[in-house]
Amino acid sequence: MEATNKIRNVLGLTLSSPLVIAGPCSAETEEQVLQTAREIAATKRVSIFRAGIWKPRTRPGQFEGIGSIGLEWLKKAKAETGLPTAVEVANVKHVYEALRMGVDFLWIGARTTVNPFSVQEIADSLKGVNVPVLIKNPVNADLDLWIGAIERIQKAGITKIGAVHRGFSSADKSQYRNKPMWELPIELKRRMPEIPMICDPSHICGNRELLFSVAQTAIDLDYEGLMIETHCNPSVALSDAKQQVTPAELDKIIDKIVVRLSSVEDRKFLSSLEDFRDRIDELDTKLISLLAERMGISRSIGEYKKKNGVTILQNSRWSEIVEKRTNDGVNKKLTADFVMKIFESIHQESIHHQKQVMANGVEVKKEK
Repeated sequence: MEATNKIRNVLGLTLSSPLVIAGPCSAETEEQVLQTAREIAATKRVSIFRAGIWKPRTRPGQFEGIGSIGLEWLKKAKAETGLPTAVEVANVKHVYEALRMGVDFLWIGARTTVNPFSVQEIADSLKGVNVPVLIKNPVNADLDLWIGAIERIQKAGITKIGAVHRGFSSADKSQYRNKPMWELPIELKRRMPEIPMICDPSHICGNRELLFSVAQTAIDLDYEGLMIETHCNPSVALSDAKQQVTPAELDKIIDKIVVRLSSVEDRKFLSSLEDFRDRIDELDTKLISLLAERMGISRSIGEYKKKNGVTILQNSRWSEIVEKRTNDGVNKKLTADFVMKIFESIHQESIHHQKQVMANGVEVKKEK
């Protein structure tokens, strides 16, 4: 399987199915860490045992992690179960302490990835140490920040790197704690195909009820692994209790997940797939031509408005387009959000062309 080959080549693990990283949001007591590790190991589903040692919290006074003593518990868990261990690091001190205690994998959390200064300090501290590093997406939906964090760790000489998609903060209300925004990790996979992509459904969902659905979507999108918060008794967890599952529940989730092939050699399938793709290519070519024709009309409209001293934007006309096109799209089984995004882009491009006309043909730099 292509995904497991990538994990083996990049992270140095041998797998026959997608990677699973599991363990408690926070290490709380030695007993809790060891019991969770034992139960996770018994499922034979998990390749890496994770636990939060230092927890960046939104407000002071919340449980901010047990601290360095928890690394001793992870060391004992590894000795007893044989599972490699992983912890989050947010500064140089964390890196040194984790490596000193033999932690096998480090991950950089969303609140750290958002700060290039912090990532660079961590990268500098890792020079000469080729420990595998997993990099979570930044809290905000900024793909360049995520890529920049990966590049900083690469430039430090780290060759074993994975990306972790944990969703993005949004002011919009939804069923998720952090919106998946699948288009961003998909674009990262396109730009950096050599980097394994792991999904953290726990932080995307914020509750255990949605975990399977998000995990299955990630695997369907050819992600190489999952990171799922798992606790021997989630009801008493000191942090993120609602999104953690027991090892037995984790086992059921993994068992239900359908792993599909990323590619096949069946000639009949490939021939039929190629026919579908040819039809899509033809339609895409027509779409480009139609869009170019539409922008030509927009330029003509711009000339007409210019001659008559009329402003570029007529808000009533734009509102009319939005309403009509959205309704048309919904009637044709397209989502309103999808249609809205398309016509917002078309509208912005149309305004750009009309601005060029208004400026007497002088090239106007397009706004990002």
